Amino acid sequence: MTEGSIEVVYRVRTTQEALAARTEALLLEQTVELPRAALRSTFARERLVGRVLGTLEVGPGDYRVTLAQPELAVAGDPAQLLNVLFGNCSLQPDVLLEDLRLPPGLVTILGGPRFGIAGIRRLLGIQGRALTCSVLKPVGLSVAETGSLCRTLASSGLDIVKDDHGQADPSFCPFGARVRACLDATLDAAQGTGRRTLYVPNVTGTPKTVAEQVRVARDLGVQAIMVSPMLIGLPLLAELAGGIGMPILAHPAFGGSLRISPQALLGRLFPLFGADAVIYPNFGGRFSFSRDECGAIAGALRAPQGPTLPAFPVPAGGMRMENLQEVLGFYGRDTVLLVGGSLLDAPDAATLSARSRQLVEAAASHSYRP
Repeated sequence: MTEGSIEVVYRVRTTQEALAARTEALLLEQTVELPRAALRSTFARERLVGRVLGTLEVGPGDYRVTLAQPELAVAGDPAQLLNVLFGNCSLQPDVLLEDLRLPPGLVTILGGPRFGIAGIRRLLGIQGRALTCSVLKPVGLSVAETGSLCRTLASSGLDIVKDDHGQADPSFCPFGARVRACLDATLDAAQGTGRRTLYVPNVTGTPKTVAEQVRVARDLGVQAIMVSPMLIGLPLLAELAGGIGMPILAHPAFGGSLRISPQALLGRLFPLFGADAVIYPNFGGRFSFSRDECGAIAGALRAPQGPTLPAFPVPAGGMRMENLQEVLGFYGRDTVLLVGGSLLDAPDAATLSARSRQLVEAAASHSYRP
């Protein structure tokens, strides 16, 4: 890591003959956006032009290019950081953002997770095992139906029950009424379980709408929220994390629309901008993430670069009851197991309760690696 600079790693498709010129163009595009010969400003030439740290051929016509960009170019702004990392060059089809490392000053400005793994564990009062989670879906349920489903899941002893990421503020299930019904449901369920399941509503919309939903949620007693950073914006995530005083669960919706590696986007950027737990598609499900990619994301979340708290990995997406032991063995204890469809396709409430209890029992009884 170069002091006072942002280290950015790209994968670039080019030829050996064109590599030097392509790397130079990539370096300049992200800050000064002009060839060196056109830089008449001494300040721009000396302070805003970065350096090439290295290039490595990783396959035929496939190069890993590492650049050091000046921290000064970011101006302490979260949105400008994204611009320096992958602004104009995201429009060029031959380049992918693979990884990044930030200097301590920028990490401090972003703040990272405010709660992280330890804070969420303290909130739930659970140590030494994986956490369990399910989701309130399908979208289309009424307020009463959503509350009833939440009560069933919470009564089984699940640690977390969250809204579906597609649940906004529709007329058939308005945000405020839904939150109130789900909080009441978790309170009712706690009478039988002895502890209260954490209900996490989905917060989405314009910045004004998000602020209003956060206000309503806080007034009603919500203790954590979920957002989709690629829908509401990473800078807004950073602003929320610094001000709401509760954990944030980040959903990856719209995250596949960019040429950014899953490890860089979900494992690095989401927690740097303030996510305390990050959902991502587990290997073997209905999405295309590989076992190695999932391991890299989990590793990045739990072992962050720089002075930030570790964040919870939340593998999801097609995870099934029959492969829970494999998933638990792969990820270890500092994981939130998010199981949706294989619970919710139960034919009746009794079966749903039984399956949910199986999930809880699996998390409680599994022998973990650290």
